[in-house]
Formats: sequence, C-alpha cells, structure tokens
Amino acid sequence: MKLLLAKRTQLVTVILVAACLVFIGALAPDSVVLRRKLMESNNSVVAEALNKAIKEKNFAEIEGKCDVILENMDKVLDFFPPGSLSENSRAKPEIWARWGEFSKHPANVRKAAQELAAAAKAGDEEAVKVRFKALGEACKGCHQSFRAPKPKQGT
Repeated sequence: MKLLLAKRTQLVTVILVAACLVFIGALAPDSVVLRRKLMESNNSVVAEALNKAIKEKNFAEIEGKCDVILENMDKVLDFFPPGSLSENSRAKPEIWARWGEFSKHPANVRKAAQELAAAAKAGDEEAVKVRFKALGEACKGCHQSFRAPKPKQGT
C-alpha cells in the first residue's frame, strides 16, 4: 500500500512538473510579444515624446514621460523568461547567459529617468538636456550588449 502511494505521488509530481514546463513554454511567445510592445512601441513613442517636450521646454510632459519609463522598467525583466528567444525578437541569448549583468540595466535606466524627472521638475533646461543624454546612454548600455541589430530591409 505504501509503495503504491509512493508511486502515485511520484507520478503526480512528474505530471505537475511537466505541466509547469509546458505552461512556461507556452508563455514564452507571449513574453516576446509583450516585450516587443513594451520595448519597441511604447519606449520608442516615449523617447520621441520626450525629445519633443525637451525642445518645447514642456517640463510637466517630461516628468510624465519619465513616469512611464519608470513603470516600464518595473516590468521589463518579467518579459524575458528563460526560453523566450524567437526569430521575431531581437533579444540575444546573452541575456540569459549573463542574467546578473542584464538584470542591472533596468535600475540604471530608472535612475537616469528619475534624474531627468528631477531636472524637469526644477525647470533646469540645461540639466534636462544633460539628463536626457544620460537616459539615452543608459538605454544604449543594454541595447548594445543584449539586443541584435534590426534586420536589413529586403533580406
């Protein structure tokens, strides 16, 4: 009786582990779609809006867009689960091989966005320009190491 119970327990454990692996695998494509939406669509729009707001000296808009960046950086690591590589993604495998390094980048971007927001709140036009450049460098720091270039048109 104990042997039968032990075998059933093992079987249930194997089934649960397999189900979890299938679930994680099924999530990976959704993660690719979500991160593309977040990183390419949302962040590109925010960057363009920030650039426009800086030219117009619209400090309230700059602060608002920085809030969006902060929210995005709170979510970004969740969109890179193991196994979420895809031909539709520009994410490099180095993300998972160097996860410790990769996972520090959102904090760098957050810090740069917070500093830009503070400069905007103070109405300091020169500091805003400097902090905007620093934000771009924080984004680029991750993209250079962990994002593949865009495919060339027509290939």
